[in-house]
Amino acid sequence: MSAPDGSPVGAERSIGQLFASATTEMSALVHDEIALAKAQLKQDVKRGATSGGLFTVGAAVLVFSLPMLSFALAYGIQAWTGGHNGEGGWNLGWCFLLSFAANVLLALLLFAVGAVFAKKAKKGKGPQKVAASFKESAGVLQNAKPHPRPVTAGDRVPESIEAVARSSS
Repeated sequence: MSAPDGSPVGAERSIGQLFASATTEMSALVHDEIALAKAQLKQDVKRGATSGGLFTVGAAVLVFSLPMLSFALAYGIQAWTGGHNGEGGWNLGWCFLLSFAANVLLALLLFAVGAVFAKKAKKGKGPQKVAASFKESAGVLQNAKPHPRPVTAGDRVPESIEAVARSSS
C-alpha cells in the first residue's frame, strides 16, 4: 500500500512532500467540485428548458381555444336573454360584442396585474444583495487575524525544524 504520491505508507515524508500531496489532493477536489457543479447546472438548465417548452405549448393551446370561449359566451348570452325558447332573445351581433368586451376587460385586468409584478421586479435587488453580502463576507475574512493559542509541551516543534523555518523566512 502506498500514499497518493507513491511513497510507502508509514515512511517519513518531508514537509515539502506532504505539502505537495495536500496541494494535489486539494486541486483534485476543487476540479471535482467544479465538474459536479457543471453537471448539476446542466441538469437544471435541461429541466428549465423542458418546463419552458411545456408552458409555451400550454399557452398556445389556450390561445387557440379562446375563440371557442368567445363563441360559447356569445351563444350563452343569447340563450340567457331568452333565445333558447324561441322568443328571440338579444341580437346575436350584440351578444358577440358583449363577449368581445368581456375578453377586453379580462385582458386589461391581466395587463394591470402584470404591470404591478413588473414594477416589483424592477425594484428588486436580488443579485445586488447577494453580491453585497459576498463582498461583506470577503471583507470580514480579509481582516480576520488568527487568535494566538497557548503553546503546550505537546505543541513544541523540534529545534531542527524550527531552525529551518527561521532560516527560510
